[in-house]
Amino acid sequence: MISIVNKIKIAIVVSEFNRSVTFQMLHNAKCQAQRFNADIRYVCYVPGSFDMPLILDELLKKRDVEAAVTLGAVIKGETGHDQIVAENVARLTANLSLKYGKPIALGITGPNMTIEQARDRIRLVPVHAVNAAVNMAIRIKKLKKVRGSKGKSIIID
Repeated sequence: MISIVNKIKIAIVVSEFNRSVTFQMLHNAKCQAQRFNADIRYVCYVPGSFDMPLILDELLKKRDVEAAVTLGAVIKGETGHDQIVAENVARLTANLSLKYGKPIALGITGPNMTIEQARDRIRLVPVHAVNAAVNMAIRIKKLKKVRGSKGKSIIID
């Protein structure tokens, strides 16, 4: 692992809704962050995935946050509410990432997902989300350090 990984400071935002799933996701995200030697500066709980963009906006203003991870489970109900929640959270999260120039990994499962499908993703989704957040933060740091390419291709990996 590159030494720059030790310097990546992340925040995790976790939904309290469907906590039997999301709190286990948080545990797996913390374990993965530890494997990456990432520094978890904040863990913020929100009532549901729909509530994440507001707290993400505040977290991304902080200098000691270089990337964020969202953890949630949007389960299919009797209406299309899950579609509305998932689509809006994804869109607003992407907008915040661009606004602050900091990666936000979407570790929210769903929509159109059963509770069983959500349970099947408890390990994989948060691991991928932490990987994405840390790797993107590293690549952004590398890109910011690059000077002009003088006609040569520069690969940031």
